[in-house]
Amino acid sequence: MPEGPELHLASRFVNEACGGLVFGGCVEKSPISRNPEVPFESSAYRISASARGKELRLTLSPLPGAQPPQEPLALVFRFGMSGSFQLVPRDMLPPHAHLRFYTAPPGPRLALCFVDIRRFGHWDLGGEWQPGRGPCVLLEYEQFRENVLQNLADKAFDRPICEALLDQRFFNGIGNYLRAEILYRLRIPPFEKARTVLEALQQRRPSPALTLSQKIRAKLQNPDLLELCHSVSKEVVQLGEAREAKMANHLCLSMLCNLGQFLPLSGPSSPPGEGKFLDIVVAKWTRPPHLSGGSWTSGTQRGQVPQEEIQGTAAGT
Repeated sequence: MPEGPELHLASRFVNEACGGLVFGGCVEKSPISRNPEVPFESSAYRISASARGKELRLTLSPLPGAQPPQEPLALVFRFGMSGSFQLVPRDMLPPHAHLRFYTAPPGPRLALCFVDIRRFGHWDLGGEWQPGRGPCVLLEYEQFRENVLQNLADKAFDRPICEALLDQRFFNGIGNYLRAEILYRLRIPPFEKARTVLEALQQRRPSPALTLSQKIRAKLQNPDLLELCHSVSKEVVQLGEAREAKMANHLCLSMLCNLGQFLPLSGPSSPPGEGKFLDIVVAKWTRPPHLSGGSWTSGTQRGQVPQEEIQGTAAGT
């Protein structure tokens, strides 16, 4: 189930994948979706995204001279249990693509799709964050901490800490797996009263005798619950970025392995008519041209590709 870090990664994906693309035409909604129609049509517009907690805002911005004249339109998405964005060829739409934005010619014929298998996801027109949600644990840490500690009299904190952590008025972006990780790291019993756990943080003050570096070190080594809400979310984002980079490398290697059968071996001892990936100069993948103006850059020679990536590609991972 997507939580704050996944929404943040999704917004980054949209910005990187769509940064160099021009979209055009109407926004197409699946006939089975119960979400509202998106009354937007433009001959040329761009798409950008931002995230806050468990919400993602998508902004459609017409380019100068686009027809018919349109004001920018923003939609706010909540992903439910299975929502995600995918950029795919226009003629290969995935199942359950409930909202589709198509690129304009003469560029690559692609579609940005909001895919939601279980259909619990939702979008609203207007671009306003949902009222009542607190500051984002990932991007608005100081406001998030202040909002919790100044409102401990709220009846939400009469509940067990495992329940209070899911209250988006105070923990916007925290969900099931994040609360489990945070409570496990601190060895806090999940049914401890939330107010009892959090009131102790109001009294937590570093010793005035400590230097600034010592205070920072102590904070990193002994984070409290609110600090972990922020830092564990950041860890998930970093893991997601590393995974995307690894998948990009595997994509590069897989594509070149497929190309290798058509390329002659470069070594003098190579059997005639064969081709092997490791005997060619490998193009190092940075980002394909339709993703933020990236490119293929040559330079990785035979023997410089990490063996674990080669094995992973050969194994089909």
